[in-house]
Amino acid sequence: MRVLTFCLWVFGAMIFAAGSASAQTAGDGAAFQKIIKNQMNAFQRGDAAAAYSFATRSLQQRFQNPEFFMQMVKQGYQPVYRPQSVTFGSTRDTPHGPMQEVYVTGPKGGSWLALYSFELQEDGSWRISGCYLTKSPGVAA
Repeated sequence: MRVLTFCLWVFGAMIFAAGSASAQTAGDGAAFQKIIKNQMNAFQRGDAAAAYSFATRSLQQRFQNPEFFMQMVKQGYQPVYRPQSVTFGSTRDTPHGPMQEVYVTGPKGGSWLALYSFELQEDGSWRISGCYLTKSPGVAA
């Protein structure tokens, strides 16, 4: 499952690199940031069901249930599971949907860049479709 997760996050990074900023996505940036903050708050509370609810249906199907999803995040994505600090970067459109940059300081220090991808749902809401996490030299100036 870890390989599948890694591939999903790498795919997110590739589509992020191919994108360019747009006025439409910039307008949704606040919504993306709120979704990410809400999911991180759910991680902090240990609320697996709430954290899982911010993922697209396809991600939910891949991870099967909230507990499995939470365990995967806890084991492989500590910087977003228990961040010391969070700073939002730019929001960009890509050919596969919008992406949000998030700079985090992990629970043991260290700077990380989390690239979140989003997918518009049939009901008009946005959900997280992936996250690519990589070491970062720090917050972009």
